[in-house]
Amino acid sequence: MLRTARAFWLNAPGRGEIRPVRLEAPGEDEVVVRTLYSGVSRGTEALVFRGGVPASQYEAMRAPFQDGEFPGPVKYGYLNVGVVEDGPSGLVGRTVFCLYPHQTRYVVPASAVTPVPDGVPASRAVLAGTVETAVNAVWDAAPMLGDRIAVVGAGMIGCSVAKVLAGFPAVRVQLVDVDPARAAVAEALGVGFATPPDALGDCDLVVHASATEAGLSRSLELLVPEGVVLELSWYGDRRVSLPLGEAFHSRRLVVRGSQVGAVSPARRGRRGHADRMRLALELLADPAYDALITGECGFEELPAVMPTLASGRTHPLCHRVVYDPA
Repeated sequence: MLRTARAFWLNAPGRGEIRPVRLEAPGEDEVVVRTLYSGVSRGTEALVFRGGVPASQYEAMRAPFQDGEFPGPVKYGYLNVGVVEDGPSGLVGRTVFCLYPHQTRYVVPASAVTPVPDGVPASRAVLAGTVETAVNAVWDAAPMLGDRIAVVGAGMIGCSVAKVLAGFPAVRVQLVDVDPARAAVAEALGVGFATPPDALGDCDLVVHASATEAGLSRSLELLVPEGVVLELSWYGDRRVSLPLGEAFHSRRLVVRGSQVGAVSPARRGRRGHADRMRLALELLADPAYDALITGECGFEELPAVMPTLASGRTHPLCHRVVYDPA
């Protein structure tokens, strides 16, 4: 049976369109998924939409099922939830998460999808890729009992990290952002909130996710001597300055990078990508994560909506895309 689909493509920086797609018949170990929801990761996808991926990072920034090449035309995205229409009997009819772009139907290996637990609504499961990043970051950060922690930058990643960290016993977690309106999100997640000037210091650990030079500098200021900043921001083709003078050396501060592309070395010998994704979906049984979904549109509206999301004129967390249920 011939199947067709429609997909969102970035034609050139700043300009997208929806294109028809012809799907190949699924192989023995493949599934056909009909999309219910996808999510726009405003940080990374906005940077891709603006054409901000540096040439040196074209290969590293490829999404798992990306078509085309940077800066465009390219089909890019990685937060997708759908229903399996065809494939192995154990998966047919199941709601699954996949790191797939914005497309109405698609064919992927069965191993590329993760069943969504019964207690997690499909509408919330679009956050799985973001929470997976948070899980990896927390494995990298290795917080200890009673730590004082700040998360600087209350975007999708920062909020997800703060929520995961709040589950550790006796820790003080404060979400820090320049936008006072993020206080409501922090309250929904069960963590403290402050603007940068009012953030609590003496932190054993600071997770930086604001993707700003000012945020990274403030992260260093919040540390105790020998404290660690875990850097989650990705700056694309922008250069940032870091205050490595002043007391950086005398206080023996550490800045360490973390990236979701590889499982944290702290768990790499025992956990794989599939384990990490399953854990992220289990965490999403908590309805508090609904606070991270702050916008929504229909799939056909994406070409008109993406320029606004990428412009920085609005500040949503996860923007959810809804597909025709037929």
